[in-house]
Amino acid sequence: MKSKICILALALISLTLNAQYDIKPSKDYTNDIGNMVSMLDDLKSRVERLVVNLNQEQTDYLIDDDANSAGAIIYHLAATEAYYQLYTFENREFNEEEEKKWMTALSLGDKGREELKGKPIKYYLDIYDEVRSKTKELLKEKDDAWFSNKNGQMNNHWAWFHVMEHQANHMGQLAYLLKRLPK
Repeated sequence: MKSKICILALALISLTLNAQYDIKPSKDYTNDIGNMVSMLDDLKSRVERLVVNLNQEQTDYLIDDDANSAGAIIYHLAATEAYYQLYTFENREFNEEEEKKWMTALSLGDKGREELKGKPIKYYLDIYDEVRSKTKELLKEKDDAWFSNKNGQMNNHWAWFHVMEHQANHMGQLAYLLKRLPK
């Protein structure tokens, strides 16, 4: 009897775990855009799981003089996504006011190491959430024909693919950084 219960429990766990590995478009989006939103949200949740429990010292930790902190990286992800919102939905770059808000996080480097510290990880995650919510609202208004439209040198699908791969790249950077936090 115990072995049957164990087998049943393993089967249920397997089904639950395998459900996580589906890419399904939400009913709120067209097929291709919905698949992209599904992938973007999956990556965002994995990034968030890495950092959500960081304390202030861990949020601001720099592994070396050329590194970026976990908080700065999260802000950078939000800034990049905010840039691509403007680029794909409004066919423009940051204006002067937007540059003041986003450019330090977008470019990071020495200025980012100096300025992007002293805030809890929740501060950065809230900015990331706000930007993603806006992305998803804007994408609801578009269809797959818009997604394949060329916008400057790239089509909109490629631009949002780049946002996704950018998140994946920095997710790896965050994992590396977090494994090297002081014990």
